[in-house]
This record gives sequence, C-alpha cells and structure tokens, in this order.
Amino acid sequence: MEDRQRTVGQRHSNVFNEIHDGLPRQGPGNAASTAKAFAMLGGLPVGAKILDVGCGPGLQTVELAKLSGGEVVGFDIVQTSLSEHAAKASLSERIRVMVGSMFVLPFTGENFDAIWSEGAIYIIGFEKGLKDWRPLLKPEGYMVASHLSWLKLEVPDEPKAFWAKNYPAITTIDDNLKIAEGAGYRCVGHFMLPPSGWWDAYYLPLERNLRKLRGKYRDDQQALTEINGAQEEIDLYRKHSAYYGYVFYVLQKSAAKPIRADRAGSRPRE
Repeated sequence: MEDRQRTVGQRHSNVFNEIHDGLPRQGPGNAASTAKAFAMLGGLPVGAKILDVGCGPGLQTVELAKLSGGEVVGFDIVQTSLSEHAAKASLSERIRVMVGSMFVLPFTGENFDAIWSEGAIYIIGFEKGLKDWRPLLKPEGYMVASHLSWLKLEVPDEPKAFWAKNYPAITTIDDNLKIAEGAGYRCVGHFMLPPSGWWDAYYLPLERNLRKLRGKYRDDQQALTEINGAQEEIDLYRKHSAYYGYVFYVLQKSAAKPIRADRAGSRPRE
C-alpha cells in the first residue's frame, strides 16, 4: 500500500513538473517591472551585492546583474536553469547559484545592499520574510518583493473564495505597507505588475502545456484534477484581474526595530 501511494504521489509530482515544464518564468513577472523597481533604489554602490530569494529560472536575476553591474546570488529550493541563463548572458562570473530553503538562509551579517524576491515571499510569509531577512541587509539596504495583494476593498465571492483556499494571507496594499513598517522598513514606493507580466511569460505558455497534458492524461482523473486546478487559476485571473494582482513593494531598511508579531503565509509550494 505504501509503495502504491508513493508511486501515485510521484506520478502526480511529475504532472506538476510537466505543467510547468519549459516556462520562461515560474510565476508572474517581466523585465520591465524588474527594471522599474530597480530604478527606484537610490544610492546603490558600484558592484552592489544582491540576494535574489526564490529566484526560479532567474530571468530577473540576470536582469539584476545587468542593471547593477554587481554580484547577484540566485537562491532557490531546487536547482533551476539560472546557470544556463547566466552563461548565455556572459554573466556567470557575477551570478552565484545556490540551492537551499528560504526558511534557513545560509548567510550572516549585514552583507547585502538589496534583497529581491519576485513572487516568492508568500512561501515564508510576507511579514516573516521581511523580518527574517532584514538582518542580512546593510544599513539603509533595500528589500524588493512582488507579492499577491488585493487591489480593491470590495472583492467578488469567486476570487475571495479561491484565495481563501489557496493563499488566505492575501491582504490589501495598505495592510502590506503597515506590515512593512512594523517589520522595520520605510516604503520607497510600490506599483502593480501589469497584466502582460502575468500572460506573456507565464499564463499563456502554461495554458499551452495544459492543452497538451489533457490529451496525455485523459484517462487519469487525478492528473486531470491537477491540470484543471491550474486552468482554474488562469480563468480566475481572466475574469477578476481588476481585484487582485502582484504588487512590487520597494522598501528600505530603517533604523526602527521590527515590531514583534509574525504573520506567516500558508500557500505551500516550496
């Protein structure tokens, strides 16, 4: 029985991997938004040190190396294609690839000029990530995170129910700014990722994968459930993108000590 469960679990872990196979990004984002957030950072030194947490394939990691002229550590729970992207951009000497959990970062001291996390801080929780990673920033260093947020106070039942199930920690922009202040940061600015950042390199290629996999797994109900779940998320954004989205929060470490209170996220994808 245990062997059968292990086989089933492995098969559907493989389905998840197939769903995301070959995607340029593992979540919403685009180069223009990375550059826009980076332009909001003031006074970064030449050769700045940047840590990209939850980097995934690392397109934004490569972009950060180009923009900063400095050294970037791309950090993720699994080995990704970042090394290949860095080599293709002739940036292997300035991009270091590391594998590990964001819950236990293997760094000490105030060593980074900026910490970056596009679409990944939800794994540890917005507040917990801001607080746990703050000691790694140099004085007045920057924290930049894109994070799922409500864009309006009144939200229809469908997206409200979906995110209550999949990411119950979602809250408004104003609430996230208050969390950031309590975590020991001042807000430099914030802006919403445009819809193209969801579609071009993420949802559209993801949807192409789903169409292929429906045929491959047409007789496998468990696999189809996973495939349909991914389609449900895409369809939800088509209908309700006015109510939620990824927001870039550009924050600067302040002298104020963090307020002691954690609000961890709960969408378990690491």
